Amino acid sequence: MVHNAVQIQVAETFDVPADSILWRKDFLLGVATAAYQIEGAAREDGRLPSIWDTFSATPGKVLHGDTGAIACDHYHRWRDDVELIASLNVDAYRLSIAWPRVMDAAGRPNGKGIAFYRDLLRALSDKGIRTSVTLYHWDLPQHLEDAGGWLNRDTAYRFADYADLMSRELAGLVDYWSTLNEPWCSAMHGYGTGHHAPGHASVIEANRALHHLLLGHGLALAALRRNDPASRKGIVLNVGRGTTDGASAADRRAAELFELQHNDWILDPLLKGSYPAALYEELWPGAQPPVREGDLAIIGAPLDFIGINYYFRTNVRADGNGGYVEVPLEGVERTQMGWEVYPEGLAHLLIAFRDQYPNLPPVYITENGMACDDEVCGGEVVDGQRIAFLNRHLAAVDRAARAGVDVRGYFIWSLMDNFEWAFGYERRFGIVHVDYATQRRTPKRSARLVRDFLAQRKERP
Repeated sequence: MVHNAVQIQVAETFDVPADSILWRKDFLLGVATAAYQIEGAAREDGRLPSIWDTFSATPGKVLHGDTGAIACDHYHRWRDDVELIASLNVDAYRLSIAWPRVMDAAGRPNGKGIAFYRDLLRALSDKGIRTSVTLYHWDLPQHLEDAGGWLNRDTAYRFADYADLMSRELAGLVDYWSTLNEPWCSAMHGYGTGHHAPGHASVIEANRALHHLLLGHGLALAALRRNDPASRKGIVLNVGRGTTDGASAADRRAAELFELQHNDWILDPLLKGSYPAALYEELWPGAQPPVREGDLAIIGAPLDFIGINYYFRTNVRADGNGGYVEVPLEGVERTQMGWEVYPEGLAHLLIAFRDQYPNLPPVYITENGMACDDEVCGGEVVDGQRIAFLNRHLAAVDRAARAGVDVRGYFIWSLMDNFEWAFGYERRFGIVHVDYATQRRTPKRSARLVRDFLAQRKERP
């Protein structure tokens, strides 16, 4: 298929080589979602407003003025959604807890909100589906934002209180706890570019916010270990591959700086106990994070795993001022988001992280997927580009594993079409189509292929 003179790869089958690690029954294959993107019920059963309720209700912030007020109505339809997940034969389901749903402004537990998650996790467990729970997928309670949000060091301690409560209430029901989802996005898009809630635009604020996010992670990790020792604990990071098509040394350094701010900015404090000095010497002079004595020891507490979210690469050149500027490549395949399809970047980064961090914990690919402009035709959704995307990225994971990276699982983003943050409901990432007018769920061809592969894997000796 040719689209705007670009060759779009499509596939009709789920192609897994006979010797792939995906055939191993201990290799987790799962699907993922996030609370604000699917739950809806934004004002029910004591749920408080979040920064995304505020941000999406602000004119001009979200495409078409969409909000997560109803989303996929998962809060009311969760029983049917558990049946849907089980029908796909997946090993695991990754979800997030909405912080504003489970605590009031004084930090007291909200029983109705906690019961929702307890019932959901028990139902998943009853189906034999392992649970991967993220505590923070961007929906900070608005009352904490009003007190400074992640710019306020106290928010890290409030996050630890929240982690303490949830790990006491849900102990034994969670297989994998993740503290944060994509702190790079929370810090950079929330406080550095203004693209996400709460909408600030200051690189100094982005660094301050990131440090408090990571401090909150470390403090929460201690609570998780104390309250739910049988579970595995980690963090989920979005990583980016930076390349250049420029020929100069400055262009090559620009690509290195892109990866330094996207990857090392978070991985270094987690795994090396320090922030990358070059960031503040070259890219962000004067924007050093507010590190206090003992902070980095808390942030660098050992992890049971790291979740890696990967979607695309970014091509850059030198900006002439010691930094970089994005220069999109022409003639490359892109998704509905405009992101380049570049599976080679995933294998490259996994191998690079293994080499750069000798203490790299086991890795789960916690998000990978693509947005397509999917439509239901004759009761079916044929998403051939997504199937090809999954084939190629799973092959990249396999290559990394063969190269010695300890990759233990892969979660497709996303289980179902949902609220795609600043892009609203226009961009469809799901392997299950959602008709937002009727809330009808229609498994796409990709979902059926995943289901059939996992059924076949189960039958193998």
